[in-house]
Amino acid sequence: MTWIKICGITNLEDALVAVEAGANAVGFVFYEESPRRVEPHQVRAIGDQLPHAIEKIGVFVGADNGKILTLAETARLSGVQLHANRVDSGKLQPDDRILVDFDCYIGVQASPFVNGDREFDSGAISFDSTSARDRIRGILLDSGTPSHPGGTGTTFDWKSSSTARMVDRIRSAGWNLIVAGGLRPENVTEAMTLLHPWGVDVSSGVESRPGKKDPEKVRAFIRAVREADQANSN
Repeated sequence: MTWIKICGITNLEDALVAVEAGANAVGFVFYEESPRRVEPHQVRAIGDQLPHAIEKIGVFVGADNGKILTLAETARLSGVQLHANRVDSGKLQPDDRILVDFDCYIGVQASPFVNGDREFDSGAISFDSTSARDRIRGILLDSGTPSHPGGTGTTFDWKSSSTARMVDRIRSAGWNLIVAGGLRPENVTEAMTLLHPWGVDVSSGVESRPGKKDPEKVRAFIRAVREADQANSN
């Protein structure tokens, strides 16, 4: 079954709705400029009320390894999702301790996370060791930009040749593909049909306002994913 993450959780009520509806993971945003930003003590209090099997993933943008480790440990996260804050500011370099202690997901912008040829630059992610590289659980393809990483509420072009090349590169590297960016209950089936992702990630598409989920939209989103899973298995 497709892995489902409900991101941008800011309160226990929304987290419980996501869990009860069948999500595999909930996401907590630590990016300072996000309207969904939370503090580690909030996340720890929410996470303590959730089943152990539910992944609690912190989203970090442009943070150094030391800060990520401190926040992740304080919040009692099970995983981290890492984004570069600017494409041209260097490489993501998660160190071995992060990769050993937490499930790790890397978020990249479908456009313009690019090299000189405007294609997906797998070299924009570097690792302290080959074994560390193999611990990445998934690559999250999002619709963000260098100045606005994620949470845009818009989709990227699922049908473009550049997207197809990026998806091929992610899969050929042995990583799971996670699709994000502008997903909603009404369009997630199309995204799954076109891209066949291992997982999907939604935030604004199931909100009533930034940081507050709409329970019916959360349920409708997860229901749509599971119905697509069923249809694809037949």
